[in-house]
Parts: sequence; structure tokens; C-alpha cells
Amino acid sequence: MGDEISLGEYLRSIREDRGFTLRGVEEATEKQVSNAYLSQIENGKIKKPSPNILLVLADLYGIDFEGLMRRAGHLTPPRRSSSEARHGRVATFAEHDLTPEEESELMKYLRFLRSREKTGGKT
Repeated sequence: MGDEISLGEYLRSIREDRGFTLRGVEEATEKQVSNAYLSQIENGKIKKPSPNILLVLADLYGIDFEGLMRRAGHLTPPRRSSSEARHGRVATFAEHDLTPEEESELMKYLRFLRSREKTGGKT
């Protein structure tokens, strides 16, 4: 995470952006998150709050729960597969629900294109 702001700083900035006071969060969450507990999170005294608290805050603030879980250290960032790392994206036709025959034909065409590149594009 390097230069990213801490979980507490992040939550404080979101709370303030949404116009909540600490007591306002306590009221909006029906005391599921006390203002004292949230203050301790925001001040870095509690670095890894429970997932239940993070879920309540994510819902209230309208932010990504999984992102909060990562910031709190409950989840590690997903590892990229070697093909994703190599290409920097997911498979191009993954969302097209290709039949096995279509996939086979695409692979044949790809081999054909690559063989042309190796021979300088001559047919």
C-alpha cells in the first residue's frame, strides 16, 4: 500500500465528505458503531476493526466493503495470474461465451497471424 493513507484517515475523510459527525454515525448506525469506537479507528488506535463494523460503515458511506477489508488488513490484494500480468488484462473474448469450436477457430487464426509475423507477413 506504500503511500496510501491509513484506514483511519480514509474513514475520517469519507465521514467528513458525507457530512457526518462521529455522533451522527452512531445515530445513523443505530449504535452499531459507537462514536468513541469510530474515533479510535480514525485516530489509528484501532487498526484492524471487525469486518462487521467495516460492513456497517461501507453501507452507510456507500463505499466498497472489500476495499475497506483490504485497508484494514483482513484481505490481501488479489494476485494476478501469469497471463494477466503478461497481457495486463483478462482474456479478450472471455465475456463472449464462445463455444469450444469458436474458441478453437480463434486459436487457429491466432497461430496463422503469428506465423505470418515470423515470416515477415508473406503468404
